[in-house]
Amino acid sequence: MKFTDGFWRVRDGVQIDYAIDVRDVRVESKRITAHAAVQRVTRRGDTLNAPLISVDCFSPAEGVIGVRLTHHSGRRRTGPEFTVGGDEGGVGEVRAEGDVTELISGPLSLRLDRSAPFALSFRDADGRELTRAGAKSAAFATTDRGEHHMVAKLALGVGEQVYGLGERFTPFVKNGQVVDMWQADGGTSSEQAYKNIPFYLSSRGYGVFVNHPGKVSFEVGSESVGQVQFSVEDQTLEYYVVAGPTPKDVLGRYTGLTGRPALPPAWSFGLWLTTSFTTSYDEATVMSFVDGMAERGIPLSVFHFDCFWMREYQWCDFRWDPDVFPDPEGMLARLKAKGLRISVWINPYIAQKSPLFDEAAELGHLVRRANGDVWQWDLWQAGMGLVDFTSPEACAWFQSKLKPLLDQGVDCFKTDFGERIPTEVVWHDGSDPERMHNYYTELYNRTVFDLLEKERGRGEAVLFARSATVGGQQYPVHWGGDCWSSFEAMAESLRGGLSLSLSGFGFWSHDIGGFEGTPDASVFKRWLAFGLLSSHSRLHGSSSYRVPWEFGDEAVDVARRFTLLKHRLLPYLYGAAVEAHRTGVPSMRPMVLEFPGDPACRPLDRQYMLGADLLVAPVFTEDGEVEVYLPDGVWTHLLTGETVTGPAWRTERHGYDSLPLYVREGAVLPLAADGRRPDGDWLDGITLLAHPTTGQGYERTVTVPDQAGATSATFRLRRQGDTLRVTAEGTDKPFTVQIAGGPSATGSGQVTVSLP
Repeated sequence: MKFTDGFWRVRDGVQIDYAIDVRDVRVESKRITAHAAVQRVTRRGDTLNAPLISVDCFSPAEGVIGVRLTHHSGRRRTGPEFTVGGDEGGVGEVRAEGDVTELISGPLSLRLDRSAPFALSFRDADGRELTRAGAKSAAFATTDRGEHHMVAKLALGVGEQVYGLGERFTPFVKNGQVVDMWQADGGTSSEQAYKNIPFYLSSRGYGVFVNHPGKVSFEVGSESVGQVQFSVEDQTLEYYVVAGPTPKDVLGRYTGLTGRPALPPAWSFGLWLTTSFTTSYDEATVMSFVDGMAERGIPLSVFHFDCFWMREYQWCDFRWDPDVFPDPEGMLARLKAKGLRISVWINPYIAQKSPLFDEAAELGHLVRRANGDVWQWDLWQAGMGLVDFTSPEACAWFQSKLKPLLDQGVDCFKTDFGERIPTEVVWHDGSDPERMHNYYTELYNRTVFDLLEKERGRGEAVLFARSATVGGQQYPVHWGGDCWSSFEAMAESLRGGLSLSLSGFGFWSHDIGGFEGTPDASVFKRWLAFGLLSSHSRLHGSSSYRVPWEFGDEAVDVARRFTLLKHRLLPYLYGAAVEAHRTGVPSMRPMVLEFPGDPACRPLDRQYMLGADLLVAPVFTEDGEVEVYLPDGVWTHLLTGETVTGPAWRTERHGYDSLPLYVREGAVLPLAADGRRPDGDWLDGITLLAHPTTGQGYERTVTVPDQAGATSATFRLRRQGDTLRVTAEGTDKPFTVQIAGGPSATGSGQVTVSLP
């Protein structure tokens, strides 16, 4: 929200009171509390009839410093609150010398000088100022409409760039944007977002997390152009500065506070195919799709039934439409006999026509208005109500309706919606409706994910979720929502995914070919390559099918080629997934995350790193022309073997069976022998595709995970003269070492291969 009218004036109807004069500083062993007057105090009378802003500074974890700004502290806190980890007693130490007080937490420090006007300086381990809450950086603002906002600002350095803030489809670099944290079902072609995360990452090597689940308004160099401003309509505003020094370090610390992604099962990394949304389908249609994929040699891992697996006007009743699917148990058994996993669509709404509506209303499991009426509307489903997940009993009831589906053979759920949450309601636990609007998705997805973990076991639970807030990264996978079937929407989707990855989310997907409309064959084929080089891959549409043969024989060939490629890459990709699970570093990485020291990488939003070593640049043109930037080093095209020395910008032209797909110098890609499935025995005939650096001293250790995320084998590579010696630990199975563009050798235990 903007409060000023240019640099000099305040907007009509707004009054702002800024923290100016530090009146006292209270020092504890791990905490600083200051009180700042909103005017300069020159005599005792100035302390009367004037507010104070309380400033609490603390550290919940090493490298993280929190600041809590409070005007009136007596407001009753009704929740909800984000779950933020760390040490309840705080960490770090406080040092005071004269008028200067410092809170030091690992590589990050906060400095407050009482002798000067109120300011907070955040510094790295070398004493370099990362950012500063300077003049007019802490305030409360009141309006003639009776609103009360807490406001904070942090300085932007010259050339500093800001990323993240959730899955945003606007420009990747957020400088100059107004960004509101407010869940909305707005598609990918708008400034609205399904996944609003009040966390941003700076190119200067730090992050900022605003710990408020309600509406947070960010002005990213868009009101005061040299600052990021964030505000909430509340009496308190709490934010955390998160240290680096690298972007990966920032994400590691941030997800250490808010939760790291669960490790999805290996089968979920294969190709998903759906019925699409409003198309006509029955078991015969489904089987024709599944058999058609098999006949064309396109491996399929998951089949998804979208909304109309249930009867019309009854979403959700969690019952198969008996007129369309008279034998659901038999159908699911027949699909599973073909080696498939099953996904079904759900949402948190109960339509009035559903037999569950009266049951849920009588039990008190639906959200109500202040007068006790069940909240209802006709948008989406006629007369629908909303499950109240603030009630533990409602959560258990909802899970009890899903469990029979799991017993039938369903493996996972697409948890759609969760954004259009009303604010004119009363929640079971008394939560603040404004704060619950964004937070609802956390309760919804957690309820479903917890059931899957309970019934299927840890490591076997996976969602296909659309909405999320802080903490939602713990319940993968998330997809990008409703996009058009165009190259522009394909690029929008990628921007959203890259922004989400810099907001702490490890896994992300999108609708191959686009959702709305029907893509032409060129869009579909280009999107296939992009989709199958994403962490998760799904063919899905709205009113038309997405089976590849609908788009021609070449589309079938492209789908087969990239599905088989992804399956062969699974030992490498699952290693990246394990890293995301353990450290918070995402599988799909913006170039700035992997190459923060290269200024050319900072604005790039049409290419990414898939894991640490594989560069992907989707093609967004029919004729195959694409620009790609290769950072410093030697890069080898995975499909052609061509080598390019960076840093270099290239304009390339690719057929539908190719795209810029480069392997980083020094990398070793473990490749599965079996391309038919994503969850085979990766060590059976594994190939290590090595790209050693030139000269002596090359060493690399490669681990291959098992499907629980533990290490099943370790390969140690070391250059000795003109040979590369590879030693295996943890496996006695034969393996092949293939030098990129050169010779190969096969053996077990230890293999030596000549270098070209």
